[in-house]
Amino acid sequence: MKTFHIRFYENRKIYFGISIGIMLVGLIFNIIFGTQLDVQFKGGAMIKYSYTGEVEPNKIEQAVESAVKRDVSVALNENVKSADSDKTQNNVTLTFAGNEALSVDDQKTLFSTLQSLYPKANFKLDSSNSVDPTMGTSFFQKCIVAVIITFLLLDIYVAFRFRKIGGSAAGFFGIVALLHDVVMVYFTFIIAGIPLNDNFIAVVLTILGYSLNDTIVIYDRIRENRRLMGLKAGYAALVNASINQTLTRSIYTAACTFVSITTVYIVGLVYNLPSVTSFALPMMVGIVTGCYSSICIAGPLYVMWQNHKAKKLASANASKGAEKAVEKPAEKADELPAQKPQTSASSKSAAPKAKTTGGQKKKSKSKKKKH
Repeated sequence: MKTFHIRFYENRKIYFGISIGIMLVGLIFNIIFGTQLDVQFKGGAMIKYSYTGEVEPNKIEQAVESAVKRDVSVALNENVKSADSDKTQNNVTLTFAGNEALSVDDQKTLFSTLQSLYPKANFKLDSSNSVDPTMGTSFFQKCIVAVIITFLLLDIYVAFRFRKIGGSAAGFFGIVALLHDVVMVYFTFIIAGIPLNDNFIAVVLTILGYSLNDTIVIYDRIRENRRLMGLKAGYAALVNASINQTLTRSIYTAACTFVSITTVYIVGLVYNLPSVTSFALPMMVGIVTGCYSSICIAGPLYVMWQNHKAKKLASANASKGAEKAVEKPAEKADELPAQKPQTSASSKSAAPKAKTTGGQKKKSKSKKKKH
């Protein structure tokens, strides 16, 4: 297996710039076109008819709105192949957003309007679904809660497993990489004009597991190389070596998964299955961004944090050493003046005492001689 020698940490500004640029493009699209929610999240009704020949969605939209007195969006799916036979058919899907479901009378009016507009189209009802807005909002909130819980559990798992290399930091920056992937998937829905539905939640949860698996492989190699190389080599060299050692494995895994999902996407296009293509296309983007974030985002961010901690610790130790060096000369300067006066005073006081005692002894001896 080939080992690369790419300086990922030194090129981190390039990688960060690429991600920020793509996010800005997605943000511009989001501001211009807005976020579209499917009926599953915002509530409403969806009716699908099969037909033959050719129809115009604009004419159907105008006729239905005037007949039912409700806003409608029309989507055509042409040449849809049936799973039971080789026959193809055309489908038209009418989506009504709002707080009310379509009544039986409205459905009859809708069908008669289509028949009168295109008598030779041979319209037939395929499916009819209605979702209450309250249920749609509740479903959307539950999906968001499920994603948040997934983030927390993954963070706890990474922090516990890689506690020897700073588990909390490793888990946090692994979550940052996952958030990067979620944002990319979201902007894929916006740019492609796909309404957010249950496929969005399915893609997000799938990418979370896929991207984190790639990140865990890199963290595991960092833990092994730290034991072999030690910290003298530096975190940048440690992480660069770990990512280069696992780069071939990451690329091969992402390529195999991407090819399989691309096959699903092509099948969805051939059979004109929007429910399949709306899942496969964001999934393809998520696979690429998941591999990219694990290699180019999580690793450099981890090194930046560890270097920040090391500099902070070194500055704290340097300040403590400077304070001790300043305190020691001050203590010596305070002690020396206090000792010198004590020794001089004692010596001076001792000298006169010796002279007086000697003089007293001489006087006493002279007195004895006189007597």
